[in-house]
Amino acid sequence: MDAQSSLLPAAPMPAAERDAVYRAMLTRRDTRGEFLPDPIPDEVLSRVLIAAHHAPSVGFMQPWSFVVVRDREVRGRVHDAFLKAHAEAAEMFPEDKRDVYRSLKLEGILESPVNICVTCDRDRAGPVVIGRTHIRTMDLYSSVCAVQNLWLAARAEGLGLGWVSIFDNTEVQEILNIPKGIIPVAYLCLGRVRGYHPKPELESAGWRPRLPLETLLHFDGWGRQEEGGVLTECVRQDQDAVGKGTFVPV
Repeated sequence: MDAQSSLLPAAPMPAAERDAVYRAMLTRRDTRGEFLPDPIPDEVLSRVLIAAHHAPSVGFMQPWSFVVVRDREVRGRVHDAFLKAHAEAAEMFPEDKRDVYRSLKLEGILESPVNICVTCDRDRAGPVVIGRTHIRTMDLYSSVCAVQNLWLAARAEGLGLGWVSIFDNTEVQEILNIPKGIIPVAYLCLGRVRGYHPKPELESAGWRPRLPLETLLHFDGWGRQEEGGVLTECVRQDQDAVGKGTFVPV
């Protein structure tokens, strides 16, 4: 059997499956205050971890590991690290934004039944890795792909996921006994939720609007516009449909 005959079919997914993929992407939210205390069944947690482990990685190095944190005491220590960093972060914003920042719910460490720390072992595939020879950070980017896979799988399973990044990373590393040289990339809160916000909370709170996609497109070089503007107009219409909740990938 030659390599070509062993390829999987390249046809588009059936409409319902394709719609589900886009729906997971467009309704995925950074969850903070909506967690329920219900435990996550092991078979469900296994599926979202499988999804994360099947993310793309440069040189197929698979640099990630997953620290599953269920213990309340351990989560409490991580929460203390968050509170310390949260107070420091508030002082970094302009004075007119500090009160708004302090009012935002930015984590669900104790409310969610499971926390997961996604790490990156930069030496897992040795000193020379296909695809990392010139961009050394490709291993870190690969670990973030695992985060995205996990996030989308969580949405498909009816779970909420929140990424907490307001930490001194070295403190989290010590709390979780992560060896030196292994980089904590993402600390995630995972669990059942009461529901999903129709828009990201920071967008709804007026912290920052969603940027129009058509203003972020460049063609054949930075700053160049599309001749004829057909794709740009399609993007504008699709983005408008997403905002109205009428987007259908047909």
